[in-house]
Amino acid sequence: MSVVEFLLLLLIAGICGSVAQALVGYSRGGCLVSIALGFIGALFGSWLARQIGLPEILNIQLGDRSFPIIWSIIGAALFAAVLALISPRPRVVV
Repeated sequence: MSVVEFLLLLLIAGICGSVAQALVGYSRGGCLVSIALGFIGALFGSWLARQIGLPEILNIQLGDRSFPIIWSIIGAALFAAVLALISPRPRVVV
């Protein structure tokens, strides 16, 4: 995997993580959190799809690696929803 392919993979994971955060309404952290969320979502979403028996949808091929866009967004949204449920709410001081 070349440097350009790795940077594109980071960009795609960041976009998927950002879309998932927007769907859930949970937006803690910045760009690095979105990238991590995209990768965790890709792992979790692909695993969940295999367990249910669903096909890979909308894969992006970067070199010899394949990144599942739809399952990344779904997995990241589920993971972000769990994080939103277990994290404490910020206090609002009036």
